[in-house]
Amino acid sequence: MSLSMEIETPRLLLRQWRAADRRPFAELNADPQVTEYLVPLDAAQSDALADRLAAEIDEHGWGVWAVEAPGVAPFIGFVGIRPLSSALPFAPGIEIAWRLARPYWGRGYAAEAARAALRVGFEQLRAPEIVAFTVVENRRSRAVMAKLGMREDPVQFRHPALAEDHTLSLHVLYRLRQQDWRAASGRDGDGDRCTPVAAA
Repeated sequence: MSLSMEIETPRLLLRQWRAADRRPFAELNADPQVTEYLVPLDAAQSDALADRLAAEIDEHGWGVWAVEAPGVAPFIGFVGIRPLSSALPFAPGIEIAWRLARPYWGRGYAAEAARAALRVGFEQLRAPEIVAFTVVENRRSRAVMAKLGMREDPVQFRHPALAEDHTLSLHVLYRLRQQDWRAASGRDGDGDRCTPVAAA
């Protein structure tokens, strides 16, 4: 048995993945609005991704969590942190990522959950920096990054998993240093709390 971590925020629960999450996750990954700036996944690929993310949480006690909105929906997407792929030009390090189903956009859920994940990265893991990246044209995700206090890196990059001429290849990188997060955290009164729980 390993330790896994659940995170409660005022409106959300970041938790380990469940079998019941697979169907809504596959629907999310098949939504053309959600995947406008992503490589689409079929149902098998979506299930495999959920399994990988769950395994990382089991292994490390933290990762990219399934997100539940109690009283609203049992699964709305994912938010969390994970080690950077070694293929990325700015690795090693930790990235933060999110992906929510379309009905839950525009409610501030991504930023609320991401702030809680950043707290784990900076307070529990003592990460000196956390980064985020997305396709240059993805203004919605870039707006969340800016809202979190992340700063745009002046150098854009081609994602190594995509061909250079792929329409989604060119990415922008955002960075948040621990010292900058700590300087701003005194103004963050969202009341998140992290509760370790035993993972089955």
